[in-house]
Amino acid sequence: MLAHGGGGTLTNSLVRDLFAPAFNNEVLDDLMDGAVFKLNGSRLAFSTDAYVVNPVIFPGGTIGDLAVNGTVNDLAMCGARPVHLSAAFVLEEGFSMETLRLIVTSMSEAAAAAGISVVAGDTKVVERGKGDGVYITTAGIGIIEDWLEIRPDNAAVGDVVIVSGLIGAHGIAVLSVREGLEFGTTIRSDTAPLYGLVRAMIGATREVYVLRDPTRGGVATALNEIARSSSIGILLEEQAIPVPPEVNAACEILGLDPLYVANEGILIALVPKREADGVLAAMHAHPLGRNAAVIGKVIDRPPGVVMMKTRVGGTRIIDMLSGEQLPRIC
Repeated sequence: MLAHGGGGTLTNSLVRDLFAPAFNNEVLDDLMDGAVFKLNGSRLAFSTDAYVVNPVIFPGGTIGDLAVNGTVNDLAMCGARPVHLSAAFVLEEGFSMETLRLIVTSMSEAAAAAGISVVAGDTKVVERGKGDGVYITTAGIGIIEDWLEIRPDNAAVGDVVIVSGLIGAHGIAVLSVREGLEFGTTIRSDTAPLYGLVRAMIGATREVYVLRDPTRGGVATALNEIARSSSIGILLEEQAIPVPPEVNAACEILGLDPLYVANEGILIALVPKREADGVLAAMHAHPLGRNAAVIGKVIDRPPGVVMMKTRVGGTRIIDMLSGEQLPRIC
């Protein structure tokens, strides 16, 4: 079902019950944003991702720059400096060459902005009606410094939860074009390469232990994955979560929760409370972190559960979605 690709409960079940047992090994078992391993004395991160976003061009980006930034960010969430990418294209017969050129150009520009090179690739063409324009798969490799140890199971009681920017823009930007919706203003995707921001954060302190980019399934899903990996609880403050007014308004109209809407240019970090001010200062000095904010904290119970203190003073559980909220947003 489409929901198996939505990043929620069904996606996690598919990965843990089918793929992980089939390919079982000590590197894959960590289930991080990228595989982390040593090779000839160097620590490397390796990640791959497929992009099927519809439409392929949307406010703020294209499937091309999304493919570059998405893989760069998966490497960055491991603490890795991205080095090289590969790219594979599946093209449908009849797809516009002009549109393809625009996508490839945006991809080239995104790679240059991220400071990496596309060094290998492949192209396939399928019959008309057997594809959907273009799908792109990228894989990337990066280098991790020996002292860095960023993992989703490193969260500890007393850590604070930081989000690097305003949430929900990417998913709503794609949806607005797909469905022809108008909200009185153009909502643009936040797609961007995050390694520079990560570098600024770890330059402020070595105690950045958990990083995630909340793409499919949004902030809520990413935090649930962290809580379950670390067997800790997370308590969010609703009034502290930065949501653009236009995204909030669109979500109210559409009956969506911004916490579950995909992002492509923000990250979540968990750091010790004593380091929070220094990390925030470093983030605020970076263009992609100027709206960074503390949105919650790690608590000891209930383990594996994310809760939120609402604006009216109540508390509710923030669980993973079981179904699909917005299909094909990356």
